[in-house]
Amino acid sequence: MSINLPLILTLAVLITGLIWLYDTLVLARPRKAALEAVDQQFSKLNIADDQKQVAYAEAQQAAGREPVLVEYAKSFFPVLLVVFVLRSFLVEPFQIPSGSMEPTLDVGDFILVNKYTYGIRLPVLNNEVIPVNEPERGDVMVFFPPHQPDTYFIKRVIGLPGDLISYNNHVLTINGEVVPEKLIAELPAGNPTYRLATETIDGKEFTVKKDLTPGGLSVRGTWRVPAGHYFMMGDNRDNSADSRAWGEVSENAIVGKAFAVWMHWDSFFSLPSFDSVGKIQ
Repeated sequence: MSINLPLILTLAVLITGLIWLYDTLVLARPRKAALEAVDQQFSKLNIADDQKQVAYAEAQQAAGREPVLVEYAKSFFPVLLVVFVLRSFLVEPFQIPSGSMEPTLDVGDFILVNKYTYGIRLPVLNNEVIPVNEPERGDVMVFFPPHQPDTYFIKRVIGLPGDLISYNNHVLTINGEVVPEKLIAELPAGNPTYRLATETIDGKEFTVKKDLTPGGLSVRGTWRVPAGHYFMMGDNRDNSADSRAWGEVSENAIVGKAFAVWMHWDSFFSLPSFDSVGKIQ
């Protein structure tokens, strides 16, 4: 079972914020009264200044002591709130778990996702409340797929609502127009099993990886993208479960636009690398 981090973060912000508010409105009143009583008591005492100051400080500390739960809530709430706002409405980090977007993104890449490019959405519910832009062909997008609505996926936008998409023996056609492909190399050298090539969609050029023998999802298929949906494909065309397998992605399942790689880290026992840092094409 996947962990719903947005829900956990939202609940943490609400709980700590409510505890702080309850303390401000209810629990703080007796402490304030106790502090005022300490002030009145010590104003009438006739003791040495140094002794008076020590005793006064101790009495104030005891009278104004907050419950442990309130202390923790006040400590964590500001940090949680900042993380909540950044993660929900501005930028969210992700780690690439599979090779479906090779060679654009490798397993272990840490990426940044713009959360407002495609509109401001409510946390957890993911409903759009402020429209901004709509996905464009060629964008690299994070979303919830229809077959796993609680799991983040990342693929490239290939088809917009109403588009007719065909993919036959590695030839991509959008609305009757073949997407241009330019061979880069066949690898490994001497005994190639796949090729790297560039494709250009609506002026966006990116690199794709295709086995020399088309896989099952690359042999033949035609799809009409429904209204309010997007057709997604991985750049590793023969090793990507995408809209060719489980259908189009609803606009209500959009998370954001991936725009940069900021670190690569293969595993816990390896050192992070910053060689691949840069903009996602």
